[in-house]
Amino acid sequence: MTPEIFGLVVCAAALHAAWNLISKKAAAAAGHFVFSYRLISAVLYAPWVIYILWADGMSWSVPVVVFIALSSILHLGYSLCLQWGYHAADLSVVYPMARGTGPLLSSLAAFIWLGEQPSTFGVLGILSVVVGILLIASDGKLRRFASPQAWAGVRWGLFIGLFIAAYTVTDAYSVKVLLVAPVILDWLSALGNALIMAPRAWLRRTSMMQQMRGKWGYALAVGALSPMAYILVLYALQRGGQVSLVAPLREMSLMMATLAGFFILKERASAARLLGCAVIVAGVVLLAR
Repeated sequence: MTPEIFGLVVCAAALHAAWNLISKKAAAAAGHFVFSYRLISAVLYAPWVIYILWADGMSWSVPVVVFIALSSILHLGYSLCLQWGYHAADLSVVYPMARGTGPLLSSLAAFIWLGEQPSTFGVLGILSVVVGILLIASDGKLRRFASPQAWAGVRWGLFIGLFIAAYTVTDAYSVKVLLVAPVILDWLSALGNALIMAPRAWLRRTSMMQQMRGKWGYALAVGALSPMAYILVLYALQRGGQVSLVAPLREMSLMMATLAGFFILKERASAARLLGCAVIVAGVVLLAR
């Protein structure tokens, strides 16, 4: 992995951690918040998209249209399933399963579908990141996965992880093979999400305005940071980054969010979570080799 690609993914992870910390403050608004920040993203990034289309143009084809539409559907499915999963089960189970299985499945799909060749260091790095994620999110208390409620969370986590893997590999194919500009791909995905959710938002506009009261600033921040975090990942892939390495590396955002919780939010720094951070760092070192 080149220093340029490594730097892009690390910056993306930092932005991902930042917007997730912000979005937690608006968790109660659920689907209305998703619609709001996706719509804001489409508005904020429209000038950049217009400039790219004017300066460089874009080659349209049936595969390009199909993969852009598929990307939009997969990202929307991921966002909604994440909210449904949090409603049906504990966040402490759903989140680690989703973030742990997502990069693992992405890497497996890249080996099989994109023909990427796994290295010994790469495989060890992937496994280290996944183990670190589970340690941080579970706080080392793996027995919490034994209850029936936890198994509901495991199922939702695996389902969400499938969405993460699917959109990661699909978008990688779009930018690496079909040569779709990352900014355009993410913008069309956000616009598609907003258009799909618009009828529901209109029918429930009174409820949306009530639930979004005091949260528009959060939606603006997430609408600005979330696309940039993913666009940097797409640029890393377009510049030759392997999905099997980039996907787990971007999950170091969980480690960054955990450290921010320790130092900014003054959350408890347990031994298991500190160990999880160390294991992720070890995985990152292996992936960077």
